[in-house]
Amino acid sequence: MLGLELQLNLKEFITAFMVLFAVIDITGSIPIIATLNNQGKHVHAGKAALISLGILIVFLFAGNAMLKLFNTDIASFAVAGSLVLFALALEMILNIEIFRNDGPKGFATIVPVVFPLIAGAGTLTTTLSLRSQYHESNIIAAILVNMGIVYLVLKNIHLVEKFLGESGIYILRKIFGIILLSMSVKLFFSNLNILLHL
Repeated sequence: MLGLELQLNLKEFITAFMVLFAVIDITGSIPIIATLNNQGKHVHAGKAALISLGILIVFLFAGNAMLKLFNTDIASFAVAGSLVLFALALEMILNIEIFRNDGPKGFATIVPVVFPLIAGAGTLTTTLSLRSQYHESNIIAAILVNMGIVYLVLKNIHLVEKFLGESGIYILRKIFGIILLSMSVKLFFSNLNILLHL
């Protein structure tokens, strides 16, 4: 009986991990992170992973209550996140600067890396959805492992840059810019539709 329970927990963990890994998509964000670093908006791997971890854990237990406290909902939150993604995509595609580097050192670590790339509306919505299906301990374990992967990718971003080269980064930046743009449009209209039917 204990073995069966352990197997079910393992299954929950693996499922939650895979779902979150796909939504966070840190490997798909490599061109974005590389671009920010090249612009002097240095991203701190440890800080980004820890802040994202804290946001996801807090949102797991208090997400709905927090949004209600500010008289908003997950759909409105997702629309706001989609606008940030849209602006970031335009930067990548058109080679323009929308996110000015006028904040304190490490500003880019919070916006746009932690939000909306890692702990964005999609990730937070997914976290809340997982809680309705799986035990909290398995979701927390899945979040921890994902944040470990996020840290490793961000910490070793220079190795990825060296492997791809300037031309590779440039091409990926354009490709992922278009993908990010399409994601932001989809996120915007799907959640706008929800808001219009409330």
